[in-house]
Amino acid sequence: MSEDRKEIRAFNFEIRAEQNEERGDYIEGRAIVYDQRTDLGWYDEIITNGALAETDLRDVRLLVNHNTDMIPLARSRNNNANSTMQLSVVDGEGMDMRANLDTENNADAAALYSATKRGDISGMSFMFTVDKDRWEDIDTEHPTRFIESIRRVFEVSAVTFPAYEQTTLEARGLAGALDSARASLESAKADERAREAKKQKIRILTEVC
Repeated sequence: MSEDRKEIRAFNFEIRAEQNEERGDYIEGRAIVYDQRTDLGWYDEIITNGALAETDLRDVRLLVNHNTDMIPLARSRNNNANSTMQLSVVDGEGMDMRANLDTENNADAAALYSATKRGDISGMSFMFTVDKDRWEDIDTEHPTRFIESIRRVFEVSAVTFPAYEQTTLEARGLAGALDSARASLESAKADERAREAKKQKIRILTEVC
């Protein structure tokens, strides 16, 4: 299924602040994780192993709490050596990031580095679009969505509250995600009804013959 709506997901995975002479001040953590079941209210969701195999990662920004009005604190352009953020897709795990922060000249970067080092920032999140998904238990009150291919990642964020329901900012991200999921589920149900109708037609024709 092709899906153009941007969605946001957040995970409570460790994000660390480090410093050395070669890299200066930097943070690193896991922005996307495979095979973790997440309860998004009326459905569960799992990003399957390999969902990033063909993902467009050519231009990804680092933000805080998905604030697209702020100046990016780092940026990955084609993930080259000159980028201020490096992204690594790890087989069987997900996607890691490492971002060099200009803590000397950028107050927001310094604040993020300090909050991460103190443990006040504890999660990562990302904004993306879906290329392919599938559903299980679609006729139940709590189906499961499997995201099998992510089309594009637009940004990764260090987040204050990794859980969607805990902030209005994340709630807005969740609302968009739920709209997208509902559209995907309705499409899956329509496909299932079409398959059942085709099977029924074949049975009728077979009985007539």
